[in-house]
Amino acid sequence: MSYEQHLDEVTTLITEKYDVADDEAIAMVMRAQADDFFSGHDDDTSICTLDRAHEDARIVFRQYGKTAKTAKTGKGAKGGR
Repeated sequence: MSYEQHLDEVTTLITEKYDVADDEAIAMVMRAQADDFFSGHDDDTSICTLDRAHEDARIVFRQYGKTAKTAKTGKGAKGGR
């Protein structure tokens, strides 16, 4: 799949696996992309596979889902302290 298709697949998997709204999943993927999380994928599209999309969705949700939750609730790891 192409780089763009891979990003779409990661976004879709986040919404399906973690019951996240589309706009939140898109924001997570965009933050990961801004942090160059997907830079290797853009350079080598052979790693843009369905298996890799599942792995990337898990990692992106784990790393960037916390940011989305914090931004939504205004609470950080310390419960808003």
